Amino acid sequence: MSQPSFDLTGRHALVTGSSRGIGAAIARVLAQHGARIAVHYRGGESEARNLLEDLPGQGHALLQADLVDPAAAAALPGRAATALGQLDIVVNNAGIYERLPDVGTDPQGWRTAWDRTLAVNLTAPALICEAAAPLLEAAGGGHIVNISSRGAVRGEPEAPAYGASKGGLNSLSGSLAIALAPRGIRVVSLAPAWVLTDMTRPYLEGPEGDGLRAQYPIGRIVDPEELAWTTLLVVSGKVDALNGAVIDLNGASHLR
Repeated sequence: MSQPSFDLTGRHALVTGSSRGIGAAIARVLAQHGARIAVHYRGGESEARNLLEDLPGQGHALLQADLVDPAAAAALPGRAATALGQLDIVVNNAGIYERLPDVGTDPQGWRTAWDRTLAVNLTAPALICEAAAPLLEAAGGGHIVNISSRGAVRGEPEAPAYGASKGGLNSLSGSLAIALAPRGIRVVSLAPAWVLTDMTRPYLEGPEGDGLRAQYPIGRIVDPEELAWTTLLVVSGKVDALNGAVIDLNGASHLR
């Protein structure tokens, strides 16, 4: 059986939070297959510029925005379309994980962390999707991939805002998959758990590491490349029947 080919030549992708980790892996794989990439970052400019210079192909762009600011989030797809020429693909990868104070011990701290987490993890992707939809439709259709988490269904007792935001993101993806299908836009969520990145390495190499790894029936932590290749498959247009799906990419660790 011949292997499928993935040619994204002529496609234009915004990948949020792509200066490192999962976002950087996705940006690299999409660029390797011909896509032009808008690399978004909040504070890691040097990392983002290093990635930009390392991407194969030409015509990539660098965009800074703090997604806590709803106006900045809503403006990002338009900025990406201007920088790249059009927009066909949106990957909402940027997210934050914050442990909240114990319930009832610090109401103001709890509320602050809750608001910040939902702003980045749920409100920003919603605003980006809303702003991107007419741009993707004008390009003849396209794909939105939202990076969710097993925490959406497994529970996050130390980070309830994170779990709630990812549960909301899954629901948003399903709603938009129906609403945007007639406009040629497909929406899919990918749900990893712990992924081996520079951000998670201190946890995985610290006292909690053995316990975290033990959650994985496959015997290992998920690699960012696995999310990148799955994203490539989704945006290739070869499996548009996945529209509305939540794809669990966490080695069955969401199953207790």
